[in-house]
Amino acid sequence: MSTLCLVLGDQLSHKISSLRALDKKTDTIMMCEVMEEATYAPHHKQKITFIFSAMRHFAQELKDQGWNVLYKKLDDPDNTRNFTNELQRRFNQIRPRKIIVTEASEWRVQQYIKSWQNLLGIPVEILPDDRFLSTPTEFSQWAQNRKQLRMEFFYREMRRKYNILMNDDGTPVGGEWNFDKENRDPPPTLHHYPPRPPHELTVITKEVLNLVKDNFSQNFGSLDSFMYAVTAKDAGRDLDFFIDQCLPYFGSFQDGMNKDEPFLYHSRLSAYINVGLLLPLDVCRKAENAYHQGKVPLNAAEGFIRQILGWREYIRGIYWHHMPHYSELNSLNAHEKLPSFFWGTDTNMFCVAETIRHTHDFAYSHHIQRLMVTGNFSLLAGLDVREVQEWYLSVYADAFEWVEMPNTLGMALFGDGGIVASKPYAASGKYINKMSNYCQHCKYNPNLMTEENACPFNALYWNFVDKHNVMLNKNQRMSFMVSTWNKFSKEKRNNIKEKARNILTQMRNGTL
Repeated sequence: MSTLCLVLGDQLSHKISSLRALDKKTDTIMMCEVMEEATYAPHHKQKITFIFSAMRHFAQELKDQGWNVLYKKLDDPDNTRNFTNELQRRFNQIRPRKIIVTEASEWRVQQYIKSWQNLLGIPVEILPDDRFLSTPTEFSQWAQNRKQLRMEFFYREMRRKYNILMNDDGTPVGGEWNFDKENRDPPPTLHHYPPRPPHELTVITKEVLNLVKDNFSQNFGSLDSFMYAVTAKDAGRDLDFFIDQCLPYFGSFQDGMNKDEPFLYHSRLSAYINVGLLLPLDVCRKAENAYHQGKVPLNAAEGFIRQILGWREYIRGIYWHHMPHYSELNSLNAHEKLPSFFWGTDTNMFCVAETIRHTHDFAYSHHIQRLMVTGNFSLLAGLDVREVQEWYLSVYADAFEWVEMPNTLGMALFGDGGIVASKPYAASGKYINKMSNYCQHCKYNPNLMTEENACPFNALYWNFVDKHNVMLNKNQRMSFMVSTWNKFSKEKRNNIKEKARNILTQMRNGTL
């Protein structure tokens, strides 16, 4: 009797724990595209295309290696539309002695998996996902008895654990753990950004593109500019390109934004890591080796490694440590309806329009656009935390709930009350003007506050400070802003609040 192994769509690694537990001679692998997963959020067309095409290519690789693979496409006539029904059908077909699966990355899917043993009446073995570099248990042990769960201190533990950018005496290379202060330069006005290498549209990818056109025509996003790697080999080429062409400049300019430059020096590797086409430790080692070989400066290598070894693992730890109640948090009581321009209708705010245009065209925008443009606007305008989370989950190819929820609810919206972020990442238009050339192309002026053509971020920022002054006054990093607000004349404060009300009215009626 055989074992049946279900491989999920974000487990596309030949080194995944469930595959390592199988016998090629006797066991069966199943994979399935199911409508429930494709529609639980209104996913970007390119996100669906990327995941389904990568799944199909991975299944073909397994078959070529001699595995018995049962694959169900979304449009197969007998597709039962969800994981549980598909597993039940395969169980009835082959009658395995047990089920093996690597633990799911998302809470809701893990709950499905935990129900299968009672449903099928056979053992369901759930193996740890050791692609991640810290387990939920390890994170919870680290978090125990800590008043604040700050990423910086977790990151240092991870550096020690994997001996990355460490000296033999246990000190960090360069004498500092974090070189973020060297990574905040705005991008040069005139600069050459290396064009991204194209990937051939294979027969499989073309089939999936047609599937998405036929079944998800109303979803957000364009398919015309699809350029994702869908195999580990091609993802590896993108990694090599980033290390050679982008990483040397990534550190200094990672927080910058430029008109018509969606990628700049960013890696665009997170989607590949999150589905398994690249392994995070391999990526970190490549960046570390590039530093040791003198190819990239330390601030660039450290800043990039921190995003993966530090932030990615920390965010996953936060998710599992606090779920399921984490999803219910809304500490700032934010309930304003998501405006239509998040889905591509017109707005005069150039920074927002540009970020959403990049998102529409590529299922991608880089982390500063996500945090300090769309996230910052959502925070200042008090947009509903559930709607904002669903938007981020839907529109980005790298978005899965475990990484999207803490980043959005915690980092961007401060909706978890400070579990993730040490302060709300609120900023006026002056920040965007400093870190980009967006304001040069905008109807609104970042240097004005209450005038007709004043940048909306400015009045919304001070209105946010006023609205949440009690909470902010208790925050060491924000109390001085409350003090500054209180020093404004009463007339000035009233004018700013009136301007903010007008901005929110314009947002609601689609004229902002």
